[in-house]
Amino acid sequence: MLRNIFSAGDWFLRSGIQETDGGVARHYRTDLRRNSPISTEITGYAAHTLVYLHSLNGDERYLAGAESAARFLACKAWQPETRTMPFEIEPGRYTYFFDCGIVARGLLAVWRATGNDQYLETAAAVGAAMVRDFSAPEGDFHPVLELPARQPIERDGARWSRSPGCYQLKSAMAWWELAEATGDKRFRAHYDRVLEQALHTSREFLPGHSDRAKVMDRLHAFAYFLEGLLPRAAEPCCAAALRDGIARMRALLEEIAPVFERADVYAQLLRIRLYADAAGVVPLDPAAAEDEAHALRGFQAASGDPQLDGGFYFGRRGSEWLPYVNPVSTAFALQALAQYHGGSGLPLRHLLI
Repeated sequence: MLRNIFSAGDWFLRSGIQETDGGVARHYRTDLRRNSPISTEITGYAAHTLVYLHSLNGDERYLAGAESAARFLACKAWQPETRTMPFEIEPGRYTYFFDCGIVARGLLAVWRATGNDQYLETAAAVGAAMVRDFSAPEGDFHPVLELPARQPIERDGARWSRSPGCYQLKSAMAWWELAEATGDKRFRAHYDRVLEQALHTSREFLPGHSDRAKVMDRLHAFAYFLEGLLPRAAEPCCAAALRDGIARMRALLEEIAPVFERADVYAQLLRIRLYADAAGVVPLDPAAAEDEAHALRGFQAASGDPQLDGGFYFGRRGSEWLPYVNPVSTAFALQALAQYHGGSGLPLRHLLI
């Protein structure tokens, strides 16, 4: 199985999903045979993924790819004059709270692997911008700001990515890690603020929509909430949320999968099972884990085309693949399968992609 995992890893290196300047595209369009635009969030995820792969086998190609992504984020995407990390840079019209946290965590992962303080400094600046720019009078955090004015766009309760919610806890993990890296305890307090809000609102997040396909999308976001609990997983309220959340995710996934299924949801559910079991808060369900691993393996592309081979398809409606080979799906899948099948053990929490 490790061969399949490194095939997925090599897809990041040889498929062209990472462009020459280090930026990583949102996905490869199989119908159009081209990449979608570069995203700073996806570049952050890719940097984190390549560091994780390097931790498995020491292949310097992975670390070089991770550094290329980090340089793109620190030197090209980050706007030092406005101290802003845009969602895309051509044009940079919006900045997302969630994306900023993913970028900061990716930069921290590369900093830990290389010792290059530029990445830590940029991660800390991004973390500070998350507090400065996104804090809302209501006490939560705006999900999206319009640039260059950094004004919040109108919230849309029907779209989870345009609303504040429990999923933002995954991004807030950047503050926890920045507190560890810098010694600045103020970052930890911001994480705890989001944790309190997330625990209060998480029950209402699912199903959250009458359209079952939209519920599957919300499962992906809800898994971010469960992942974001990991720094405090042993605390009773967080352990209870993990137990309840894993069960709710599984029930809805089984219900919706015959109509629409996403690779990242299988990967996130399998991965959080493994972490929760390791934390001693939710014993692993071996049958459910094997079912999720089996389903996840089916999303990996095998092709003579290097733009496809080894990558994971985003999703499937019935028997029809959606036309996206997706870096995030591939990242989550290779990590989940490495942990489950590869005998590599669970990585440290800060290596959770």
